[in-house]
Amino acid sequence: MTLAVFTDEGGRAHVTPHGHPEQVARLDAVEAALGDMPRRRAPRADDAEVLRCHPARYLQRLREAAPREGTVVLDADTHMSPGTLEAALRGVGGCAAAVDAVLSGEARRGFSGCRPPGHHAEREQAMGFCLFGNVAIAARRALDHHGLERVAIVDFDVHHGNGTQDLLWDEERVLFISSHQMPLYPGSGARSETGAHGQIVNLPLEAGSGGARMRQLYEAEVFPALRRFDPDLILVSAGFDAHADDPLAQLNWQDEDFAWIARKLCALADETCNGRLVSTLEGGYDLAALERCVAAHVAILQEPST
Repeated sequence: MTLAVFTDEGGRAHVTPHGHPEQVARLDAVEAALGDMPRRRAPRADDAEVLRCHPARYLQRLREAAPREGTVVLDADTHMSPGTLEAALRGVGGCAAAVDAVLSGEARRGFSGCRPPGHHAEREQAMGFCLFGNVAIAARRALDHHGLERVAIVDFDVHHGNGTQDLLWDEERVLFISSHQMPLYPGSGARSETGAHGQIVNLPLEAGSGGARMRQLYEAEVFPALRRFDPDLILVSAGFDAHADDPLAQLNWQDEDFAWIARKLCALADETCNGRLVSTLEGGYDLAALERCVAAHVAILQEPST
């Protein structure tokens, strides 16, 4: 199997208020993008998996906050309904299962298409629509459960992955690269934020800079950094909200820009780590653009190695 895909229909039980951009309909867009592609239900992560990055007291606070009906507000952007915690745990589980499938040799690449997203969740703070640091937890699983020495994360969501950065600030075995519009929520992600071991690379982009500027930046900095780090696995925080049609930002990327990134990262994975790459859904809030970009992304992940 070339690509292992994990989704969770239970994500529909994570309900946000009317008009919220991180809405149930995002799953419809993902499902339409996947078409008849085989997929598996993301397993529910156990507590031990979450505790790779978050303390037990935080998990307990979320359990105590979970409502029996309606929604509660965890922060200005992040809401919790009766089905939210289950959906978030399956988001963690989908990433972990994709890592397991790839590192066992069952699949060459993996994709987890669950919601809510994860890259804004800090050690003890749900924020930016996110409860748990899905990709950071997946990196720790690859390192500590599977025994890898080096894992790289590339985050091309339009918003800085502040949660991933917070969770992995002291983790010298993980190279974290984030490109993002700046200034923009959450306000972090300056080039000066480099981690405890210089293993964090933040690449701010100006509003309106477009896909050409992004490609130039990736060729000049992202791909060389990946080659120097020589990872055993590449993880991707795949946010599609840098698209020109997205309502939350203004980087003005086009469909073909996201396809270009996916193809380049797959080639880098082939070059550095036997093709082993796992991608997880982050943002993307224009539903039509999300569907097109996810379809292109997973189609490229399915392509045989060159």
